[in-house]
Amino acid sequence: MGRYLGSSCKHCRREGMKLFLKGARCETAKCPIEKKQKNLAPGMHGWRKGRSSEYGVRLREKQKIKWFYGIFDRQFMRYFHQAERLKGNTGETLLLLLERRLDNVVYKLNFAPSRKAARQLITHGHIYVNGKKVDLPDYSVNVGARISVKGSEKSVKRVKSQLEQNPSFSTQGWLQLDREKPEATVVALPTREDIQIPVEEQLVIEFCSR
Repeated sequence: MGRYLGSSCKHCRREGMKLFLKGARCETAKCPIEKKQKNLAPGMHGWRKGRSSEYGVRLREKQKIKWFYGIFDRQFMRYFHQAERLKGNTGETLLLLLERRLDNVVYKLNFAPSRKAARQLITHGHIYVNGKKVDLPDYSVNVGARISVKGSEKSVKRVKSQLEQNPSFSTQGWLQLDREKPEATVVALPTREDIQIPVEEQLVIEFCSR
């Protein structure tokens, strides 16, 4: 599995919006989007603002999704081709396939402060699905899937500590969380309204179909 080792904040600056790549830091004044840098793209020529081409506009929409979910181009195209084969709107189907990734679900349950931290939690063997250890961040959850934490004291303490940091946190309607165990159940499939990133998926499909 590939890893991106560069600065995460520069992706938010490039897109001009918060992608919530660094957990709690994104909610503080330390976030570059909250500073004067928010209107500047990364790099020494970030102050230059040119007019985007049609290609550039579609590329930016695709990049938003890619960095938001923490995947690379090859993975992204794999999801795109899978969405093409399924019935329904391809753009919406693409987003819903990404939303069902295990790392995204673990993040949405507040078991981890970011999707990157959720991937680490999964690959280190702390997360179980239906009683079995799953160490693949791209594992796709289905309705009825039960997501739990490894029974060791270290694993449970780590997740409960994260949950206690945000006691007012509430999950989306397609997830049902039991904070005490901690454990969650997928009670429905996500909908387009559950997607938190503002993106025009039709432009993404046009980019990938070119």
